[in-house]
Amino acid sequence: MLITRTSAFSGKTRTLDLPITQEQLDKWKRGMLIQDAMPSLTADDREFIKTGITPEEWDATFLVDDVTIKKADDMFHVGESSEAEGD
Repeated sequence: MLITRTSAFSGKTRTLDLPITQEQLDKWKRGMLIQDAMPSLTADDREFIKTGITPEEWDATFLVDDVTIKKADDMFHVGESSEAEGD
């Protein structure tokens, strides 16, 4: 089934051909959990249906590399003792 969505991140409109039926889509729209209504879809496909976001957009927005992790660790002093001074 062709599903067209506009990305909540980029505003781009895309269409994917997903292996679902109108009945499954209707069940989800009526409140069934998407993973129950469409159990054969991947998490990425379900995310696209809900938000229009593709895996590539998700990675470009949230991908964290080792350098970013190190900077966050340093900023929040991860691994350092938090003992109070003067005890």
